[in-house]
Amino acid sequence: MSAEIILNNAKIVLENEVLPGSVVIRDGKIADISSKSAAGGEDFEGDYLIPGLIELHTDHLEGHYMPRPKVRWNPIASVLAHDAQIATSGITTVLDALRVGMDEDAEMTPQEIRKLADAIEDSVQQNRLRADHYFHLRCEVSAADCLDGFAFFENDSRVRLASLMDHAPGQRQFVNLETYATYYQRKLKLSDVEFNAFCEKRMAQSAENSGPHRKAIADFCRERGIVLASHDDATTAHVDEAVEQGIQVAEFPTTLEAAAASKQAGLSVLMGAPNVVRGGSHSGNVSARELAEHGHLDILSSDYIPFSLIQSTFFLSEAVDSITLPEAIQLVTKNPAKAVGFEDRGVIEVGKRADIVRVRVDEHIPVVRTVWREGRRVV
Repeated sequence: MSAEIILNNAKIVLENEVLPGSVVIRDGKIADISSKSAAGGEDFEGDYLIPGLIELHTDHLEGHYMPRPKVRWNPIASVLAHDAQIATSGITTVLDALRVGMDEDAEMTPQEIRKLADAIEDSVQQNRLRADHYFHLRCEVSAADCLDGFAFFENDSRVRLASLMDHAPGQRQFVNLETYATYYQRKLKLSDVEFNAFCEKRMAQSAENSGPHRKAIADFCRERGIVLASHDDATTAHVDEAVEQGIQVAEFPTTLEAAAASKQAGLSVLMGAPNVVRGGSHSGNVSARELAEHGHLDILSSDYIPFSLIQSTFFLSEAVDSITLPEAIQLVTKNPAKAVGFEDRGVIEVGKRADIVRVRVDEHIPVVRTVWREGRRVV
């Protein structure tokens, strides 16, 4: 780590303004911000300087470990490939989403998920990683083995977030059975008869398991100080249940009704950055842009495309008149940091960690040129 780094001629994206000027980094922290040039240092040539992005929900790691059906890659190599793509997308802090609870579409076991987590832990200890990695447990509460999978992480201090989700047909993300059929029947290559039996089994599992599993995990997380998220809420009743269980983050609400109720209840509303870029949900649910226009959007997540996180912020500041660039940047920096208790990062401010990103916008697409984590250049 360099003792001092000087960055000049930058458009510095602060909380409420874009300030042309310079930033001094000393011992891994931001030491000075000025509208004047400092002597020496790196010339940004008018590029943007933004806080390092903070990702709360990425499903990207599993694809590196299992790039094809029945194919398994080396866990550490998978983590390194995932980390490289995360960092070069401008993400300096990431909560890797790890599945807990295996349903019929899962091709991995709880033991393999723990193996991936161990590969992350080992890579952190060996200083192999560019980004700062933590865990987000995606708890499929309808699955019979949900609590067994959760038990692999009960004493893991790297867990910062746990989401309670139920992907059974007829509710939440898949209220529309045609959408469910499009996703699962084609994916699993089921006949109509087989698909109907599949749906009946999934709905029975949900009826039996979701309630007790949701309560058990929520109780555990509240006791341990792990932030809770509710996944795919569709109605005010879902939001009421979330509030009762101590939920703090509303992940991917599927309707304007649920998003508005979540916001009113004080939950942080998280939506997918691909939804913003594409102009709508791939599942046919509410548009993230619509929530932004109504003031119901707090956090963006890259979900399945890491680069969409930075792409969506610059796009959103152009597409929605009421959102400035500093406000859009907060959706991927300050707000997610606050949601999961990271008080030392998420803004360019004296004394904060020097997790920062140099960005040039070319043909409306942000180009990540350099990334620093704690003052150390990682990209």
